[in-house]
Amino acid sequence: MNRSYILAFAVTAAVATFAHAAPSRLPDSNPFAKPSTLPFQYPAFDKIKNEDFAPAFEEGMRQHSLEIDAIAASRAAPTFQNTIVAMERSGQLLNRVSTAFYNLVGANTNDTLNALDKELAPKLAAHSDKIRLNEKLYKRIKTLYDKRDTLHLDAESAYLLQRYHTDFVRAGAQLSASDKVKLKAYNGKIAGLQTQFSQNVLKEANASALVVDSREELAGMSDKAIDVASAEAKKRGLDGKFVIPVVNTTQQAPLSVLTNRATREKLLATSMARGSHGGEFDNRQVVLELVKTRAERAKLLGYPNHAAYMLEDQTAKTTGAVNKLLAEFARPAVNNAKKEAADLQKAIDAEGGKFQAAAYDWNYYSDKVRAQRYAFDQSQLRPYFEYNRVLIDGVFFAATKEYGITFKERKDLPVYDPDVRVFDVFDADGKQLAIFLHDPYARANKRGGAWMNAYVGQNTLLGTHPVIANHLNIPKPAAGEPTLLTYDEARTMFHEFGHALHGMFSNVKYPRFSGTRVPRDYVEFPSQVNEMWMAWPEVLANYAKHYQTGAPMPKELLDKVQASAKFNEGYRTTEYLAASMLDQSWHQLRPDQIPADVLGFEAKALHDAGVDFPLVPPRYRTTYFSHVFSGGYSAGYYGYLWAEKLDADTVEWFKENGGLTRKNGDRFRQMLLSRGGTMDAMDMYRNFRGRDAKIEPLLERRGLTGN
Repeated sequence: MNRSYILAFAVTAAVATFAHAAPSRLPDSNPFAKPSTLPFQYPAFDKIKNEDFAPAFEEGMRQHSLEIDAIAASRAAPTFQNTIVAMERSGQLLNRVSTAFYNLVGANTNDTLNALDKELAPKLAAHSDKIRLNEKLYKRIKTLYDKRDTLHLDAESAYLLQRYHTDFVRAGAQLSASDKVKLKAYNGKIAGLQTQFSQNVLKEANASALVVDSREELAGMSDKAIDVASAEAKKRGLDGKFVIPVVNTTQQAPLSVLTNRATREKLLATSMARGSHGGEFDNRQVVLELVKTRAERAKLLGYPNHAAYMLEDQTAKTTGAVNKLLAEFARPAVNNAKKEAADLQKAIDAEGGKFQAAAYDWNYYSDKVRAQRYAFDQSQLRPYFEYNRVLIDGVFFAATKEYGITFKERKDLPVYDPDVRVFDVFDADGKQLAIFLHDPYARANKRGGAWMNAYVGQNTLLGTHPVIANHLNIPKPAAGEPTLLTYDEARTMFHEFGHALHGMFSNVKYPRFSGTRVPRDYVEFPSQVNEMWMAWPEVLANYAKHYQTGAPMPKELLDKVQASAKFNEGYRTTEYLAASMLDQSWHQLRPDQIPADVLGFEAKALHDAGVDFPLVPPRYRTTYFSHVFSGGYSAGYYGYLWAEKLDADTVEWFKENGGLTRKNGDRFRQMLLSRGGTMDAMDMYRNFRGRDAKIEPLLERRGLTGN
């Protein structure tokens, strides 16, 4: 998901219609002065320049402030239309520029944008505070909320009023004047620290790449991959050397093939040291200041800690519920991981290796164990996972079968990078539904991971249609070479497109509820469900074809893939739990409990949670854990597992009802994907499933039954 600056109560992208909108001071030559004239208000990337952003932000905040002030100061008695709907219509210039800016900062940044990002963070936090702490404005909202039962609102409007009231209360609207001053200071500081953390992570990833002197040190990698490492070194002015960039997770893909154990050790050590070994990109002090400030803000707002504050507005509701979920998985996951480690050690011993398995050996030897046990390794799959086939004949094919939507690539719309692809998306009735951008490759100026974002969100109030993007970080092959995906990369494509469908199928009235604007611990649910189609026989047969011969993936290879589905699940669950528990450990601290030593606290937290198994480091260590220290997942990384419970139960529903059919897809779309945030998320799920989700399908999926 994206890190875009989003006002708590308005995500819009259409011409301002608020009656009191002030004349613009922004020249018409600025591409943000008016909505884009391209289809569906698609961003005019070819016209956007670095210098356009700052004045557009300044004018956007000015206009938005005037609009909000006019609503708050109105002498007319508050009504749903002149207060809530008016706020939904406000801030449209600010939304246009902020949406484009933060999406580009994530996908295609540069030094100028990074500097502006750091400068803007406290200003935007202050702007948001000015609105949400406006006493007159809150009084109007509260007046409406207190008599909500007499307003005769439709269900979506009634829920919008409820959410506005909750948003303002949680933002501090009921605080005293002196406490509001403190809150503003906290918010500004938090915004600045989050931006600093994010920029440090990206710069550190580029600065901390592994550099080796010879091809021999990279033995096990393909000749083409080593050539790419050589080209990367030349690009950095290191002729004659070889560079392996690190990605955002702790484990690194080359660890599964590197035969040189010393190189494996160096690569993992390089990865794990990011942000914690001194230098200008060290994030340890940033973490301590950020955690303390978040805790102080939570205390000011009446909560025991930041996690309690964040979880109150999620489907989990309490820290107790989250702690219970994570604890239930910890012991069986670690037990499974220890059994897997024993198998790794047997493989090492069988080869005559006179060493104990270490974390940097895991990927290399687990692939060997997989090959021995199932007579295949992951590399056998790659020739059948060619990028274009996975996207067109896999991801799109499944969506067409399930929902009736179709896709047509277009080359006439501008893009911010030549590798970005653009597609028109048409509904089953032939009417255009959305525009979809696909940005597959890793770049030095692109943040790690994979995510979806909306350049334009759907809503009927303003008549806007979805412009949705998926971003991945697939290594770009040498010129003329095919892009062959790993199993995980192919699965990620299906996952992120699940988010895209959530955005494209949005059918809501108000911007506040558009697309993926749902609780963080629910937002991953639809995307995880979409992963099921990757290995669905009808879908797999359509795209999993050898990139050279076109031959379908042999049935025996598919059988081996499915037979090994739970292989290494102890590792995968444990590394995820370790990161989730670090997130909770940091964010369940009171202000007076903040430690002085980041790495020491991290070690103790993992030990206390029972997940300090040395062979399985956390998926993210504290100092490069962008999800929770710069993204929108603070105290929320558990949400992937929480949502997977819903996902696994829903997969069972699809199987029980015939699988990949239009009837099933239409029900899932109508009852879940199209609803956005228009109602309580768990009520939405119960309406679809007819009951609460059961945990058993998830335990079975992760191989954790009987442990």
